[in-house]
Amino acid sequence: MSTADKRQTPAGGPAPGRGGASGQEAAERPTRLSVAAALVALEGLAVLGVGIAMLVLPLIGDRTDGLLQALTGAVTVLALAVLPLATARGLWLLRRWSRGPAVFTQLIALPVGWQMASSSGLWVPAGLAVAATAVAGLVCLFHSRAAAALGVGAAPGG
Repeated sequence: MSTADKRQTPAGGPAPGRGGASGQEAAERPTRLSVAAALVALEGLAVLGVGIAMLVLPLIGDRTDGLLQALTGAVTVLALAVLPLATARGLWLLRRWSRGPAVFTQLIALPVGWQMASSSGLWVPAGLAVAATAVAGLVCLFHSRAAAALGVGAAPGG
């Protein structure tokens, strides 16, 4: 076990962002951080669903684009789904590194939601849902208890 793994908080528990989410760490995980992890995971699953649809539709006969172009787009979207899913896991396990990619994901979702809401039909409520999810995620991620649980913010004693 490395020195970094042995670090502890003044209360004697593991340092934030280290190790897995044991029972004690899960009890110390702020609700807002759990909500943020769930929202980021939901976004990742949505992107994954779009990627799967983009992969399946050309194979079952919807060939509006060339097959190679459609499959390349699908693989790209599936690869992009990895970021929010890995980030959600990192937030759940109280990993310090996960906050930056989670904030990035929410900031990218805001203009996507705006563009969708500026359309018509079913895109409007979908866009509002995307934007609301992004705003809620940002609020949760920037809450002081969530930042403290991840070990982000002011240095101890200062």
